[in-house]
Amino acid sequence: MRHSNSYSNPRPHQPTLRFSPTAWAKLLFLRDLGPTEVGGFGISAADDCLRIEDVQLVRQSCTSMTVHFDDAAVADFFDSQVDQGLPPSRFGRVWIHTHPGSSATPSLRDEETFACSFGSVDWALMFIVAQEGQSYARLRFNVGPGGSLEIPVAVDFSRDFSASNQADWKAEYERCVLPPQPRPPTIIDGWPVDTVPRTNEFLDEEWADFFGWPDDERELAYRHEEFNPSEPFAEVVHV
Repeated sequence: MRHSNSYSNPRPHQPTLRFSPTAWAKLLFLRDLGPTEVGGFGISAADDCLRIEDVQLVRQSCTSMTVHFDDAAVADFFDSQVDQGLPPSRFGRVWIHTHPGSSATPSLRDEETFACSFGSVDWALMFIVAQEGQSYARLRFNVGPGGSLEIPVAVDFSRDFSASNQADWKAEYERCVLPPQPRPPTIIDGWPVDTVPRTNEFLDEEWADFFGWPDDERELAYRHEEFNPSEPFAEVVHV
């Protein structure tokens, strides 16, 4: 698995993901504004789909390990880009997001998102940049025999570029990047799950996620657990 830094020097004619200096500066600025992941779409140049001239966010809920785009916000973003005369190949093919820490390796969730959300288009690219500078770019083709390859990343100073605008970038971040939204509690036998007493520490949400329990099995676990009055009540748990 190849990982690269922004100063890589790709071979001639090798497919390369190139960022304008302004787009690269904006991406790193957005990455470093908070402790969570953050994601967006790369806006490509008219004459080169692998040259990114801007990174645009949509409304999203983020944690240190996940980014979830709001479906309505993605639809609005696509509509606005089409209204500006851009084809989908310039704004809807390059998925960009950050990772806290040092690793830019795609997670299982990243792979699932890339396959499900970008698997029906003719080509797509997943790019990840980590907090400590490591980057990862994979170009995938979904037409003909299909296939994918990891490609290098570079910052392209060969064209004119605009100045930074950190005030606008920060406003975009604050408008789009939201903490995870809590789901309403599940009611079991008249008890909100938030207050169902439990005695088994392995029934909390993190362990249920770890073992991959579906929601109905989690509910059964809570439903049939023996209540011990000496044990504390469960903390807030959403299933």
